[in-house]
Amino acid sequence: MFESSPTAIADRELVLTRLIDAPRALLYRCWTEPKLMDQWFCPKPWRAEVKKIELRNGGANEINMYGPDGEKMENRGVYLDVVPNEKIVFTDAFVKAWEPSGKPFFVCTITFADEAGQTRYVARAQHWTLEDCQTHEKMGFYDGWGVATDQLTALARTL
Repeated sequence: MFESSPTAIADRELVLTRLIDAPRALLYRCWTEPKLMDQWFCPKPWRAEVKKIELRNGGANEINMYGPDGEKMENRGVYLDVVPNEKIVFTDAFVKAWEPSGKPFFVCTITFADEAGQTRYVARAQHWTLEDCQTHEKMGFYDGWGVATDQLTALARTL
């Protein structure tokens, strides 16, 4: 029988948490509507373009990010669990219809919970390897995801 220790998982995860003064339904909309997601998903001056969102368990997603110097990062994945206004779980371990990706990197869990008239927002990135986790952190997980969350918050407040 395989058992996993909480410490081993904690060593491979990065977590960003915020208490946001916006309803969770609006934050969820920003995560699930392509035209909204395009506006906040990556830190400016980068921009995002949602190509596909099949918002259901097993549904595919495809989001491209474009940098100011012509960089392009393609992100393809599959939703593992979707609970409207509460949780979105996705991974890049699959690219569509349970087709394995060439190199799985992480599973991401986004949660939205009511707290003191605001929303407790948690973005949890669990990586397949310690090296992938360290790479993601060095790429600027906290700064990048923090700025994107600021952009998400600002957009949700306009809806």
